[in-house]
Amino acid sequence: MDVHARTLLTIITEADLERRLTEDILRLGARGYTISDVRGRGSRGARDATLDQTRNIRVEVICTREVAERIAAHLRKAYYDNYAMVAYLADVAVLRSGKF
Repeated sequence: MDVHARTLLTIITEADLERRLTEDILRLGARGYTISDVRGRGSRGARDATLDQTRNIRVEVICTREVAERIAAHLRKAYYDNYAMVAYLADVAVLRSGKF
């Protein structure tokens, strides 16, 4: 099977950031993203999605390592101090390299 190495950047954050975050992701070189509504509990308490103010999203971006690190560095600088946000990177293998 013909597989290609890419990086999965996963971001879990406040739903209010969706528009700004997706604009940043595309501007910084990603070709696309997937967004899911999520719930959970962390250092800033429970995020149960019962109110718009407590909704969280998970943004997944598959891209090159360079782009993933560029986006992650931007997130740290622009959002970490003022928003509930977790981001992590994972190595993945994709079958359609041209999409990422």
